[in-house]
Amino acid sequence: MTTFRLLSGVAFAALATTASAQQLPVQLAAVDRAPPIPTAANPGAAALAEGDDIIVTGVRGTQPRTVANSPVPIDVIGRQELQATGRTGLKEILGALVPSLTMPALGGGGTSASVKPIAIRGLSGDYLLVLVNGKRRHTTALINNLSRVSGGSTPVDIDLIPTNAVAHIEVMRDGAAAQYGSDAISGVINIILDDTKQGGALSLTGSQLYSKGAPLAQANLGYGTRIGDQGGFVRLSVEAKFHDRADPSAEAVPRILPLVNGQPDPREAELNHVYAGGYGRSNRDAVAVGSLNAELPVGAVTAYSFGTLSHRDIKDARGAYIPSNTGYGGQTNTSAFAVLPQIYPTGFQAYRRIKETDFQATVGLRGDLSGWAWDLSSSYGRDHVWLGAENTLNPSIGPTSKHDFYLGTQNQDLWANTVDVTRDYDIGLAKPLTVSLGAEHRWERFQSQAGEPDSYRNGGYQIPKDSTPFGQLYGGLFPSPGLVSFTGTSPADATSLNRSNVAGYIDLSTNPTDAWFIGAAGRFEHYSDSAGDTASWKVTSRYEIARGLAIRGGVNTGFRAPSLAQTGFSTTQNTTTVIGSAPVSTISKFLPVDSAAAIALGAKPLTPEKSLNYTAGITYEAGSLHLTLDAYQIRVDDRIVKTEFLGTAANGGSAIRTILLANGVTGVDSAQFFTNAIDTRTRGIDAVADYTLKSSALGTFRLSAAYSYNKTRILGIAANPSQLSTLNVTLFGRQAQRDLVVALPHSKVILTNAWSLGRVHALARATRYGKYTESSNVATGDRTFGGKWVADLDIGYDLSEHLTLAAGASNLFDAYPDRRGLIATDGSGAYGNFAPFGLSGGSYYVRAGITF
Repeated sequence: MTTFRLLSGVAFAALATTASAQQLPVQLAAVDRAPPIPTAANPGAAALAEGDDIIVTGVRGTQPRTVANSPVPIDVIGRQELQATGRTGLKEILGALVPSLTMPALGGGGTSASVKPIAIRGLSGDYLLVLVNGKRRHTTALINNLSRVSGGSTPVDIDLIPTNAVAHIEVMRDGAAAQYGSDAISGVINIILDDTKQGGALSLTGSQLYSKGAPLAQANLGYGTRIGDQGGFVRLSVEAKFHDRADPSAEAVPRILPLVNGQPDPREAELNHVYAGGYGRSNRDAVAVGSLNAELPVGAVTAYSFGTLSHRDIKDARGAYIPSNTGYGGQTNTSAFAVLPQIYPTGFQAYRRIKETDFQATVGLRGDLSGWAWDLSSSYGRDHVWLGAENTLNPSIGPTSKHDFYLGTQNQDLWANTVDVTRDYDIGLAKPLTVSLGAEHRWERFQSQAGEPDSYRNGGYQIPKDSTPFGQLYGGLFPSPGLVSFTGTSPADATSLNRSNVAGYIDLSTNPTDAWFIGAAGRFEHYSDSAGDTASWKVTSRYEIARGLAIRGGVNTGFRAPSLAQTGFSTTQNTTTVIGSAPVSTISKFLPVDSAAAIALGAKPLTPEKSLNYTAGITYEAGSLHLTLDAYQIRVDDRIVKTEFLGTAANGGSAIRTILLANGVTGVDSAQFFTNAIDTRTRGIDAVADYTLKSSALGTFRLSAAYSYNKTRILGIAANPSQLSTLNVTLFGRQAQRDLVVALPHSKVILTNAWSLGRVHALARATRYGKYTESSNVATGDRTFGGKWVADLDIGYDLSEHLTLAAGASNLFDAYPDRRGLIATDGSGAYGNFAPFGLSGGSYYVRAGITF
C-alpha cells in the first residue's frame, strides 16, 4: 500500500530516453523509455543510448526536440526490452511493458479464446490504431463475437509481426484520429522495423511452465546487407515458433461416466477427471513469420519497401464433453446428447483449428521538391483464416458422423494509398511553422465463406430405444443439430462486403516562443457505406515553465468507423434441447444489421463511434531523472455493442420468434445483432518515472516506475427501438454493462531495474495488476478477484562480443489469481477467466543470441 501511495502521489516519467526514429512522414516522438543495455545480441543499443538528448516529436515534420518535449505522452520500447520479458508475441510483450495495456487470459469463447483481444486505457483494441513504419496495418479477419471482453472487436493482430524485425515500438497514449484517421481513439502504436544496414543476428529461445508443461521453442534470424553506394539496404527477418498447450487449470469432476446400477463404472478410476483442456493456455501454436525492410536512394528520391508474411497453425482445446449426467458447466442434457457412446464412450475434448495466412506489403517513394518533403506510398494487406474442428461430431447425424470438419473461411483485405507533404515556413516566430498536408484512399473487404454441410446441418438422427444405459435414458430423443462446441458457417450466413474511403488532412505546428509549442490538425473522411462523412480535429500545446519543467496537454475529437465484419457478420448457433420425445429448437442467430430480420427487430445501419478526448500533463527532467504525469478523459458516444439474445423466455419470448419467422428466419428461437447503443466516459492517469545511476564499482542501474489508472463509466444506453417498445426486452443486460466497466483491472504498476556491469546484465520487474470483477446477470453471481504482484527476472552474460547467453523467469514466484470461492465440481475453471497475467503460473526460459 505504501508503494501504491507513493506512485500515485508523485509525477512520474517516461520509460526514459530516446530512440533514433526513422524519418517518416508520419512520425511519433521517442520519449518515455530507459535507454537499452548494449549487448552482443543488441549492438545497436549503444547508438540509441548515445542519442538520448534528441528525439523525433509526436507531430509531423523533421525538427528535432529534446527528451519529454512531446506535447502528448509517448512510450518508446526498444529491442532489449522486448527480448527481456521472456514472453513471445507482441501482445504479451506489450502487456508486460505498457502500463495501460491489458489482455485477459480468457476473454470469452469462439476464436477470441485462440487469438486474444487486447485493451488499452480500458478500451477495446479496436480503438487503437496500429502503424508499421508509419503506415496503417490491416485488421484481423477474426471477429471476437463470443468474447465478453472487447466483444465484437476486430483489431490488428500484432502477433503476426516478427519480434526480431522490430527496432523499437512507439506507443502514443492520446487520441490521434485527426492525424491518422479511424481507430486512433485511445492511442497509436507505431512499430518501427529494424533498418540495420549490415550484419545479422540469431536468437534461440526455449521455455516451459513450472508445473503445467507448455514447452516453447523459438528461433529468430535477421540479416541485412547494403545495396548501392548511397546508403541503401535490405533487411530480412524470420521467426519460427512452436508453443504447446498447458495442462488445464480446471477443477476435477467427481464422475466421468454414468452410474451402472447405481454404482461407479469400473473404468472410472482410469480416466482423467481434470478434463477441461480449454481452461488455461489451451493453444498449440506453430508460427512462421518473415519480414522485409528495404531502401534504395536514387538521386534525390528514395525508394522503399517493407512488409510481412506469416502463417499460423492453431489447435485450441475448446469444449470438453463427458457422458456423465453432471455434464460440463452443469449443462446436463447438452452434454449427454452430445456424447454418443458409439463414437466417444468416455467423452471427448474438441479442438478448434485455425490455419491463418497473413501478409502486408508496402512500396513507396519519398524525396524533396521545391522545399516540400513528400512521401507517396501504396500498401496492400490480407488476413486469410481457414477454420476447422477436430475430435468432435455432429450428433444429429448419428454414429456415422465424421470427427473432423471444415467450418469455413474468413478474409479481411486492406488496400491503402497515401500522399504526404510537409514544409517549414519562417514566419518570424521562435521556430518555423511546419505545414503538413496529405490525402489517403483506402479500400477494404470482409468475406465469410461457408463450410461443409455436415458442420451445420440437422441430420435428423433419433436415438434408438434399446437395452443400453444410454438407450434407456435417451431413446426416442433427437440430438442437437450441428457440431458440438463449434458452429460451421452455412451458405445463409456467408457474406462479402467492401467499401472505399477517401480522406484529407492538414497538420500545423510551431513555437511562438522558445518555451511554447502549439499544434493543430484537422481531417475529413468519406466512406462509401453507412459510416458516411466524418470530420475530426486536434489541438496540442506544451509550455516550458522553467528549465526541464513543462506542462502539456490537448483536446481532440476522433472516430472509429464500424468494421465491415460488424456490419456483415452472421452465424447460426445450434443449441437444440429436447422436451419429452420431440426436439425443441433453441437455435440462436447472429444477424447482419442490414438483414430484413434485424431491421424488423429495430437494427439500424451502423454509424461511426465518436470521441472527445482531453489530456493534460506535466514533465520534468534533470540530468538522469525524467518524470511525467498525464491525466486524460475519453468520451465515446454511440459505441457499437452486441444486443442480448432476443427471443429467450426472459427476453421477448415467442413475440420475437414471430418477428423472425415473418422475415424469413426459420427454425431460430433467438437472435442478436450489433448496434450503436452505449455512451461511455473513461478517466485515468498515466505516470512514469526513470532514473539512471552509474557507479564504476557497482555498474549502471536504470530504475523506472510506471503507474496507470483508468475507470470507465456508462453515461447512457439507447432506448429500445420502436419495433420492440411494447415487448419486455432488454437490449443490453447487467453482465454486458459491467463487463465494460469492471472486467479489467483499473490500475497497473510496473517497477523495473535494468542493471549492467561489464559483461553481465540483468532486468528485474515487478508488476501489480489491480482487482477486477467477473460479473453475472444477477449480483449474487459476481466474483471479484484481488490485485496481484507478478515478478519477472532476466539475467544475461556476454561470453564474447558476438555471443550472449540469458536465462530468466516470467511470473517468477508462480502467482495465480484468487480462487473463485466455492470449489466447482463441474469441470469449470478454478480461477475465473479474466486474469491479466494468465491462469497457468510461472515459466522459465533460456536464450542465446549471436551476432555476425
